[in-house]
Amino acid sequence: MNNMSKLISLKMDEKLLQDTEIMVSKLGISRNKYINDAVLAYTKTQKRAELEAQIKKASLLVRESSMEVLAEFEALEDDYETI
Repeated sequence: MNNMSKLISLKMDEKLLQDTEIMVSKLGISRNKYINDAVLAYTKTQKRAELEAQIKKASLLVRESSMEVLAEFEALEDDYETI
């Protein structure tokens, strides 16, 4: 991970901020670390979902291609059997 930090301004719903303050107090960590960890976890989840979608799409393309090849082989078998 890149160690460079950027300062950002963040607007947060008041209830969410209260919940965040409770959690950081219980965990004994800074609000900054808590929010950074939360963003990191969410980003990993989104990247995983994106990768799963790409894999599913590729899998469907491979399956379609395999079915086409199978159909061609079956046609060749039919042609061979009629000879």
